[in-house]
Amino acid sequence: MEFIEVFSRILGSAVIFATPLIFTALGGVFSERSGVINIGLEGLMIMGAFVGIVFNLTFHTVFGAATPWISMLAAVIVSALFSLVHAAASITFRADQVVSGVAINFLALGIGLFLTKQWYDKGQTDFIKQPFYSSDVPVFNNIPIVGEMLFSGWYWTSYLAIAMAFAAWFVLYKTPFGLRLRSVGEHPMAADTNGIHVYRMRYIGVMISGALGGLGGSVYAMTVALNFSHGTILGQGFISLAAVIFGKWHPLGALGAAIFFGFAQSLSIVSSDIAFLEDVPSVFMLIAPYVLTILALAGFIGRAEAPKSLGEAYIKGNR
Repeated sequence: MEFIEVFSRILGSAVIFATPLIFTALGGVFSERSGVINIGLEGLMIMGAFVGIVFNLTFHTVFGAATPWISMLAAVIVSALFSLVHAAASITFRADQVVSGVAINFLALGIGLFLTKQWYDKGQTDFIKQPFYSSDVPVFNNIPIVGEMLFSGWYWTSYLAIAMAFAAWFVLYKTPFGLRLRSVGEHPMAADTNGIHVYRMRYIGVMISGALGGLGGSVYAMTVALNFSHGTILGQGFISLAAVIFGKWHPLGALGAAIFFGFAQSLSIVSSDIAFLEDVPSVFMLIAPYVLTILALAGFIGRAEAPKSLGEAYIKGNR
């Protein structure tokens, strides 16, 4: 039983860190399946974290226990609108998509820190009083072994993230909308010839990535960080982008990759429960997520096939 307890703690910690990555990686899948590279996932997470925390601090006395969920919704809306900056630059004005994404990252951090300084007169916000809390799933948590591993001590947002990965798979591969979205990322000229509005579909793909990126950022802020500062989101967006590539631009692949990278992020916390890691200096555990991300992509990137028109601006009428 001791092994089950240790494994449950490791899995639970990994899923906590994986949840924001799952949301954001799914957003990256939608954007890049439509043909738009989204390096700006980090910035979208930052915007979501900022809006989620500020909304939570402002309205926790009004909405009570529902505050984190409503804060999450506010983050989704604002980040979706914020992603229009990247969409307009990349799709309408045909700017370099990588440069536009990098600009989004700097712009989001600059806006967040500037407004935090203006509103709170310091470099970080206060800590929220209404975060997400872990809980047990009634009935299911009483199942022997499985109940302790999968239905005890998890956040409801984690179940939402996993469900959303399967929903994203269904939308992309089993619906006409998903077929249209994928077609504009593979062959926009053929899609346009068949009456699909390429620009509109790409805008939708980028806005979905904005919404899900904001969702991921707000969830991380309200489960792990509990406030907003310059270091609240520190590389999670780039790890999410790596999960998109490692997962072969597939929602379920991104889900698995995000859980793997989530485990890597949790190593600094759970290493004391793993016998052969307990004596490893903590600094190595802190850099492990980034090292494993690089190693995973270095060994896998050559075998991953991106959408054929990814990163290519579409000019209507050009052949």
